Parts: sequence; structure tokens; C-alpha cells
Amino acid sequence: MTERSKSYPNLVSEPQSTPSGTQEILTTLKPRFSRVAKVEIRFLAIWIALGTLVLIDAVFLPRSLQRSTLLAVSPFAAFLAITAIGQAIVIMARGIDLSVPAIMSLSCAILIGFSAGNDAYLFSAVGAAILAAVLVGAVNGVLIAFLRLNALIVTLAVGAIVTGVTIWYRQSVGAESPVPPSLAEFGNGRLLGIPTSVAIAFLVTCLAGLFLTKTVAGRRFEAVGTNPEAAHVIGMRVRIYQAGAYVTASMMYGIAAMLLAGFIRNPTLDVGAPYFMSPIAAAVLGGVAMSGGVGNMLSVAVASIFLIQLDQSLKMVGLPTSWQLVIQGVAIGTGMYLSELRSPHQGK
Repeated sequence: MTERSKSYPNLVSEPQSTPSGTQEILTTLKPRFSRVAKVEIRFLAIWIALGTLVLIDAVFLPRSLQRSTLLAVSPFAAFLAITAIGQAIVIMARGIDLSVPAIMSLSCAILIGFSAGNDAYLFSAVGAAILAAVLVGAVNGVLIAFLRLNALIVTLAVGAIVTGVTIWYRQSVGAESPVPPSLAEFGNGRLLGIPTSVAIAFLVTCLAGLFLTKTVAGRRFEAVGTNPEAAHVIGMRVRIYQAGAYVTASMMYGIAAMLLAGFIRNPTLDVGAPYFMSPIAAAVLGGVAMSGGVGNMLSVAVASIFLIQLDQSLKMVGLPTSWQLVIQGVAIGTGMYLSELRSPHQGK
């Protein structure tokens, strides 16, 4: 028995004798070298878009590329990148998550409630905040993966419930309660000259990318997103992977919420509001296929940088903040169209 057969005991039979769709799964589970030319080209668009934006800013808005400006906005790109990577994981599992703002607001509320602004309770408060986010993700995962409910409706409903719980909980906490000083110092600190949140976002991006490309579990997760029916036929635990996507994504939202809370020092009830549509926009602009199974975490992070830089440029030219929502909507629509147009899962 070959090494590959030992890793995938259910995939020993020849592709010609397997059910319809299984050949696609087998292709997904193979090393990526034979698929680079077909798949990686879908991720180039956002790099070109970012390069074009930088060139335009260099000509018409050079102050937007000054070091001080980039250092000021880079933490926001980091927060978006982490949440967008979580959303990308869900989309790769053929889902969607609209509970992101509610989860982030709940995590921030629990952080300031448990810590009471005291460094002595910092670690327990951060742990409780991220655990709360993971529990919400588990609820989403169970309802969607195991009970087969619609992801759009479930995450909207769960988000509404979590928002209600957060409002109720915040009644016992001061409206402008600060985070512990150590977290504020960490959130506004720098590592080797770059903001700490940017360094953490880079680490999260690398770990997520390595997991998807270099591990057996990551390749199986991609296979589940590519064709869940065929993956089930050959023995993969499809529902576990689908539910796990929501749990992992929610952990990402919790981490982003902790970094955001430390950065702004006094998180309010609407701290998560900017992350309703923007993570979806970053995911689809980064080339994540809405049909599932295909995604590149580095391109998603680059898409996050693109959206933040674009928003900053629009503000510098004097356009109202409302244009951010308009552009995000256009970006999502365009990204979804291009994602499906370039998807290798579509028929020829």
C-alpha cells in the first residue's frame, strides 16, 4: 500500500469506478503542483487592483502613501484581514456568516465586563471573550451543518439574538468602560516598527494558508467544499468540517475583536458594525469561490489592504463616508461574478 493510500484509505479504488464527482475530490486531494496554473490565476486580480490603486494614489494622493498615514490605517487592514480570513473559511465550506458584527461586539462586551478594566483579570477575560465567540460559532455550525438550515437565515437570526444578549449584558457595564491598560498598550504597540495587530494578522494569514495547503486536514477541507456529496460518499465527515468552519471563523472574529478593543481602548456596542459586509467583500475580491473549495488566504489579506486603502483614498478626496458602503456592495457583486466566472468547478 502506498503512502497516499495509507493517508486516504477510502480512496484506493480507481477513479473510473468511483461515483460521479469523486474524480474532482481526488484532484483536490492531490498535491497542488498540477493545479497551480489553473487555480492561482484567479487570485492575481486583487494584486493588480491594489497595484493600480497605489499608482493612482502616488500620482493624485501622495500623502495617502506617507509612512505616517500607512501606519495609522494599517491596524484597520489587520482587523479586516483576520475577520475576512474567517469569512473566507466559511465561504470555502459553501456557507456564509452574517453574525460577525454581533460576535465581535459580544466578545468586546465580555472582555470589559470580566476584566472591569483591571490587568489582574486580563487573561481570563480574553479567554472568556474568545470562548464566547467560539460557542456562537458552534451554534451556527450545528444549526447549519447538522440540522441543514439555511446559512443566511441562521447567521442573521443568531446575530440578532447575540446582539440582544450583548445589549442586556452591557446594561450592567459602563457605557464607556475601558479595556485593561496592558491590552490597550499591546493593541497600540509596535513590533519591529510595525503595529502589533499587523504582525498578528500576518501570522494568522500564514498559519491559515499553511493549514490549507500543507496539511491533510486542510486538503480534505478543500475537498469537502469542492463537492460535499462526493466527499461524503468516499467517507469524509462532511458535517464536521462544515461545522468546524464556523467555529474556526468565530475564533478569528474573537481574536480580531480583542485586538480592536485594545486599539480603540473603549469599545462600544456598535464596535462590530463595520464588519458586516466588508469581510465578505475582502473574501470574494481575494478570489474565494462562492461555489466552495477554492481560496487563498494571502490574497484575502491583500484584498483587505485594498479595501482599507480605497476607503482612505475616498475620504482624502472628500467623498462622504456613505460611499464606503456603496463601494463595498459593488465590490461584493463584482467579486461574486468574477469568482463564479473563473471558478474551476464550473462546467466548461
